[in-house]
Amino acid sequence: NSKMFGKIKPVKVRSCSENRKYGIAAKDVKELLKKACNLLQVPLSGARVCLYEDGTIVTEEFFPTLADNTELVLLSKGQTWSGVVCDISQLLDTDRHADSLIEAAKGLLSDEKSSKRRKILTDLLQNLEDRSELESREEDEGWFQGVDSRFKTKSAYMKYNCESRIRGYLKELDDATKSIQKAKVRAEFLKTSQSLTEMLKTAKYNGCYFDRTEKQPDRLCTQEGWFTCQGSFDEKVCKSLHSINPYGSREGRIVFSTWNLDHRIEKKRTVIPALLEALQNHRSTDINLNYFYQLLFTRENLKLVHIVCHKKGSHNLQCDTKKIYNNATKDLKAKQKPKVKKRRMT
Repeated sequence: NSKMFGKIKPVKVRSCSENRKYGIAAKDVKELLKKACNLLQVPLSGARVCLYEDGTIVTEEFFPTLADNTELVLLSKGQTWSGVVCDISQLLDTDRHADSLIEAAKGLLSDEKSSKRRKILTDLLQNLEDRSELESREEDEGWFQGVDSRFKTKSAYMKYNCESRIRGYLKELDDATKSIQKAKVRAEFLKTSQSLTEMLKTAKYNGCYFDRTEKQPDRLCTQEGWFTCQGSFDEKVCKSLHSINPYGSREGRIVFSTWNLDHRIEKKRTVIPALLEALQNHRSTDINLNYFYQLLFTRENLKLVHIVCHKKGSHNLQCDTKKIYNNATKDLKAKQKPKVKKRRMT
């Protein structure tokens, strides 16, 4: 082991603010620091070298154990390096480096054989080449590829996209009429369905949820168009912190179509059956329409979720029986009347 000490060792050194690496050969840390400080024009007093990988300070005892061409970072007095994370944080400061990063990523991608690295580079490029600040068809023709020519802005299309999803829920409500046997119940259900449709039309099918030009409480995204997954029905937040900006690129717009507006209390399994059951013995005017409207079509019961956070199994959540009817006390009296008559008969 003693032979290792004093042996010339080649290493790669860089400063913590520059990516460029310099090859230096030295027999110990003292010589390494002298050469590195001279090369990178850093004051020798208080200077240290550490591993690029994790920030471990290289001591005289540690130096001989390093593999040849180990990547090191030269730190001047007061500087710290916590490893690869530092590079990542600089990378994320894309305001300063966006253009050069895009060029570098494109260069690496054309050359890359590893599928994993190709995936990372394409994702990076997709996020860096963000054209979300552009809004009109003229400004960002590529975004509108495959989108009907009547849409002149991104927001108008996104609004329509949301409306279409909500209209789909209305269709499912209408489809439920086919399962009703009794003509009287069917008639009451159609009245209810018609009233809910009118409420939805007045709210413009809640298309505001995807429209970034809407006011803060009405939209589900930031002003720039970023959407954040709200987590599966049984969680308060998304543990994976999924986010997407469909306004940024055509690919983002298409991928966003796999995100779901998920009903916490399930539409098909729970909400529509509860409405049908309520109408078996009640008129449509007895039903609390606002409650069912909220459950079927609003953020009260809808969560925007990444496809991974969309749990397909049963949610096992029920409607609130106290909110189903307009007036619970009136309903209670109606149920009690027959019992009173029976007592009089005896």
